[in-house]
Amino acid sequence: MYKDKIVIGLVGETGSGKDTVAHYLKRRYDVDLLRFGRPLKKALDLFFEQSSKEDQAWLYQTFKNRFGEDVLHKGVLRYVHQHNGIMCVNGMRMMMDLEFIRSFENSYIIYVTADQKLRWKRVTSRGEKTDDDASFEEFQKFEVESETEKAIPEIGKDADFVVKNETSMDDLLWQVDDAMKQILQKRCG
Repeated sequence: MYKDKIVIGLVGETGSGKDTVAHYLKRRYDVDLLRFGRPLKKALDLFFEQSSKEDQAWLYQTFKNRFGEDVLHKGVLRYVHQHNGIMCVNGMRMMMDLEFIRSFENSYIIYVTADQKLRWKRVTSRGEKTDDDASFEEFQKFEVESETEKAIPEIGKDADFVVKNETSMDDLLWQVDDAMKQILQKRCG
């Protein structure tokens, strides 16, 4: 059923550049984009102008407890059913997200990463969420203790491609182009 569909799982720590990579994939390769956490963010947006990563983590736990561990996967699967071509699912955070993406025959994982201090500086300068002004120590603690953050480096170890986002935008996009070249070559096989 999904034999011709390519599903790319995008994983990376906060501030690593996942969204930049996802938007580039959309622009350059006409990839359909979806975030694992999109339903959570949409729910929070109904009630608050801005929400925090902690709010999203809490809501995920609440949904998971009520509707089952695979609650977000069910939503993603519905979206995959409705779209053709290459799909990029951004925001893998749990080992079961890795298993879900790997359940598609033509799946690839791209791990976007960068030095922790550099990522913290990016996050504090963008101010997207209410907790983006956290101290470096709070940022470190959140990454170690939060259920939604702990598995990211482990998922990254199983990635097909590792993109280090520590220098220039050109270098970042070159790495993404290299990964896509390999993915598309396998497709045309």
